Amino acid sequence: MERFVVHPLDPEDAAMIARISAGARTQKGARWSIEARPQFDGLMEGVPPRNDVTFESATVGGVPGLWVHPASSRSDEAILYLHGGWFCAGSAKAYRHLVGHIAARAGTRAFVPDYRLAPEHPFPAAVDDVLATYRGMSENGIRRIAVAGDSAGGNLALVLASSVAAGKAILVGAAVLSPVTDLTLSGLTYETRAEADPYFTKRQVAELVHAYLGSVDPSDPRASPLQGLLSGLPPISIHVGDDEVLLDDSRRYAERAMAAGIDARLDVWAGMPHGFAAIIGPLKASAQALDAVGTFLTDRFGGRN
Repeated sequence: MERFVVHPLDPEDAAMIARISAGARTQKGARWSIEARPQFDGLMEGVPPRNDVTFESATVGGVPGLWVHPASSRSDEAILYLHGGWFCAGSAKAYRHLVGHIAARAGTRAFVPDYRLAPEHPFPAAVDDVLATYRGMSENGIRRIAVAGDSAGGNLALVLASSVAAGKAILVGAAVLSPVTDLTLSGLTYETRAEADPYFTKRQVAELVHAYLGSVDPSDPRASPLQGLLSGLPPISIHVGDDEVLLDDSRRYAERAMAAGIDARLDVWAGMPHGFAAIIGPLKASAQALDAVGTFLTDRFGGRN
C-alpha cells in the first residue's frame, strides 16, 4: 500500500477553488477575535446536511456535546470527532453536518464534544476535556473508538492518540484533516505556501497559538503532537491540501510516524486549501477525501456496515 499519495487537481475543482480563494483573500491574515465565532459557526453550518443522520445532545465524561447517529451503527463502537477552529472557535452544533457525512460513510455513530475554547480557557483545558470525553466513552461501554478531527481538532486527536497509545486496543485509529501538529510554527510551508494559502498568514497563526498557549512552551508534546510519542500509535490517516501553510505539519508528522513503524498514510490534494473537505457538493476532492476517511474508519472498525 502506498503511504504517500498526491491527488491531481481536477479542472472543475480548480475553477471552483479559484472563485472561493478570490473571495477569501480579502480577509487573509485578519486578526481574530471572539466576536468572529458566530461567523465561523455559520460557515460550518452551511455544510449540506444528509437526510439519513440524526442528532442528540448529551454529556460524555462531563463534557457536553452532540451525538451524530447515522441510519445504522453499533453500540460498542464510536468515533470521537474533534472540531477545528484554531482552539478558539467552533462548536459541536456547527460541525454536526460535516460529522454526519463522516459518520454515515463509516456506518458508526460519532460524538462531538464542546471542549473548552481559548482564550477564556487556555491550554490544557481542551486537552483535558478531550481525554475526559474519551475516558467517558470507554466507561459507557464503547469498546472500539476511532478519533478524528480537523485543523486544531486534528491536533487534539493526535495528542489524544499519543496519550492513550498504551491502550490502543480501544483506540483503533486516527483520521485527521489538515492537523495542526507543530505549534512552534517551524514548518517551511509557512513560507513556501505563504502566497498559495488563501486564508492564513504565519503572523495571524502565531497570534491564535498565543491565545491558546499563553506562556506554555509550544514544544510541549501535549501542545505539539509532532513532538509527542509516535511509537505504539494505532493506524493513522492524514489528508491535507497542497496549498496550505499547514502542509508541513501533516507531512512531517506522517514522516515521523512512518519512521517509528506506524501504519500511517498521507494524502496530499493538489490545489486544495485548508478545510476543503467541508466544501461538500461543489468540490469533487471533498467527496473523494471523505470517502477515503469513511473507508479508513470502516476498515478500522472491522469492515462491518
